[in-house]
Amino acid sequence: MAGNRKERRAAAKSASVKERVSTASGFEPTTEIDENGVEYLLRHPDRSGPKGKTLFELAEERQRELDKRNPHKRPRVSDEIPEPEEPIGPLGDAILYSITLATLHLTLDVIVYSQYREEVVWSEIAQRAGTALPIFFLLVYILHVDFSRRLPTLRNLFFFVVSVVAGCYMVYSGNVNGYFFVMKTAPPIGALWIWSVVEMDLAYAATSCVAVVGYLWWNGFDAF
Repeated sequence: MAGNRKERRAAAKSASVKERVSTASGFEPTTEIDENGVEYLLRHPDRSGPKGKTLFELAEERQRELDKRNPHKRPRVSDEIPEPEEPIGPLGDAILYSITLATLHLTLDVIVYSQYREEVVWSEIAQRAGTALPIFFLLVYILHVDFSRRLPTLRNLFFFVVSVVAGCYMVYSGNVNGYFFVMKTAPPIGALWIWSVVEMDLAYAATSCVAVVGYLWWNGFDAF
């Protein structure tokens, strides 16, 4: 009798658990699809984009509100736009510019010789260009390092002064001094003048050229 009572209790308990599970879930698996299910499967996805503000827009609005409350707060590192780096650096600029300026020095030397109808002595011209090469290299390197580029106004003013002085001196020397003196001084001064104009911002370069032309006109000198 005791064994039968235990078996009947266990059977009743198992039936009660199955009934509770069936009642709680209320879901019976099936392979049939009704009309609503078919329409849902055939419906095209909505590609019209978000209907309201995105999380990025909400975050940006929140950041603007915080910036208004703290106007003196420094910008975050992620908001700071890094300055573009030089592709070849100051050393590469110095090599490229110095070779170009030495070539310009040699060209001006030949032009001056031809202007005074003198025979071109290539050995002397090459020697003077080679002597000017390390000087050009040092000047370009110093004025292309990061420290110099962090002071753009002073850098432009420096080149502006060099350009005006070199240009006015070229005009004065070509009209007053003798041909031998001009042959010695015109190539390096002319190379510095052209380099200074190239290095300046457009406004400074244009102003320096106007100043040299004004000096030429004021003194009644000849340009050629």
